[in-house]
Amino acid sequence: MVGDNTKAEDQAGDGAKERSPLLPIRHEADFFVCDVFDAGLKGDRASMEHPIFSLSKRPDMKPRKYENGDKWAKITPSAKGLATVFDRDVLIYCISQLIAAVNDGRRISRTLKLRAHDLLVATNRDTSGRGYLQLRETFLRLQGTQIETNVVTGGHETWDVFSLIDRARIVRESRDGRMQEVEIVLSDWVFQAVEAQEVLTLDRRYFQLAKPLERRLYELARKHVGQQPIFRIGLEKLRIKCGSQSTTKEFRRMLQAIIEDDARHDHMPGYSFAMVGDIVEMRTKQQAPSPPPLAYDRLRLSAEAYDEGRRNAPGWDIHAIEKDWRGWIAKKSIPVRTPDKHFVAFCKRRGKYPGFLV
Repeated sequence: MVGDNTKAEDQAGDGAKERSPLLPIRHEADFFVCDVFDAGLKGDRASMEHPIFSLSKRPDMKPRKYENGDKWAKITPSAKGLATVFDRDVLIYCISQLIAAVNDGRRISRTLKLRAHDLLVATNRDTSGRGYLQLRETFLRLQGTQIETNVVTGGHETWDVFSLIDRARIVRESRDGRMQEVEIVLSDWVFQAVEAQEVLTLDRRYFQLAKPLERRLYELARKHVGQQPIFRIGLEKLRIKCGSQSTTKEFRRMLQAIIEDDARHDHMPGYSFAMVGDIVEMRTKQQAPSPPPLAYDRLRLSAEAYDEGRRNAPGWDIHAIEKDWRGWIAKKSIPVRTPDKHFVAFCKRRGKYPGFLV
């Protein structure tokens, strides 16, 4: 029973109460698996502004319509339910990859071929068999959710009906049926936002936020606060913009719980929240001072790292690879906690993709 669970939690002691609300980092942060680690995470402005994604962790079968002035969006679920805030991770990953390519001067298209493992790692997801099954479900909801809207992306304001992705297919899978390489075709609506650079950089801790409402609040704060010291919005209007299906009373309770958790743990990235009556205030948090520059040329590599690097990049000059690696991490200001592991991962990528430089 709920009452019994609450009592048990109270008896667990202060240690349980002080546990951070953030999800743990499931994968080695400096392990080089994809460009998204050294390119900023990006989210498109349109879906950050409007409640496109469901906050429910269970299948959400309820259609909804959102209106804000002359802009509106009608979202209709498929048999698998509405796409969720957590399904949005896939779009963030894809958008981040495309923006990184644009910044490097490469051509982009709506079709992306990706390693499923890289996607799971970059978005802090489980990489067990269950994680791959959940990724399949994510693809189904993203493709099945139908959106009808007049919201502008890329300067185009037209009535439109579309899914968030047009297609997802497994290009290659392992013997046990796990997807290895996938192909995702983004909708024109999403791709137009990328082409027009209508994106905002997201904090990496976004993928550690455990509650759907926490993620949605962060998105709205990132979109609306900007360079202002504070942004104010009515509680009921915020509830609607979040896409919450709760009553105003319940929404107030959930928001207050997040505010209290953040006051204890400072877990909400970038922004703090406060309620003054029926007004919600969003503020930029005090930025921590920049860490001193890292002495990349002083990072020590073991003899074993060189040997393993040679095995993973046969035919390459290991010292030339080392020079490229040091230049790359210095250029991107990447914090390297385990130099050997990071260097070997770099060698693996060089051996697998000979055209890959830095």
